[in-house]
Amino acid sequence: TLTHLSNDAFVLHLQTHVWEDVTLHNSSLPPLAIKNPECLGLLHQLDRSTDMWVQHYCILKDGCLYFYAGIRSTQASGGLYLQGYRVNEQTLSFKQSVIELKPPSEEFKTFYFCAESKAENQRWITALKASIKKWLPLHQAIQDFMNRPLEETRM
Repeated sequence: TLTHLSNDAFVLHLQTHVWEDVTLHNSSLPPLAIKNPECLGLLHQLDRSTDMWVQHYCILKDGCLYFYAGIRSTQASGGLYLQGYRVNEQTLSFKQSVIELKPPSEEFKTFYFCAESKAENQRWITALKASIKKWLPLHQAIQDFMNRPLEETRM
């Protein structure tokens, strides 16, 4: 229950929920209704099971990448929370420069995207790194709070 949370923990709890609510709200909007996106455009995502590239219209906002079937979609077909992901430029076997999104731990999968050109890839990489960094302090604070040793109860 919330009564046992310290004040700063409660604020964190609140912020996380607000953030989740906002991302849920955003994903129910058409792509052009998302206010001040940090980056948007077509990205091709590598489907590892088929080795095929699938095109999405993507919008980056506040550490979350939203996927749409197209610019006229009424809502997102999916989203990726980027907390803890590392963004790199990678060259895959066919000498193509791609964007690699590496997860914080092995249980999550690595994503590969590629934009229309190398310059576009760079634009996305810069935006993705900035967006993740913006949310890092909140994420770190939550992690630190979760990993705090519980105070021993005094007898």
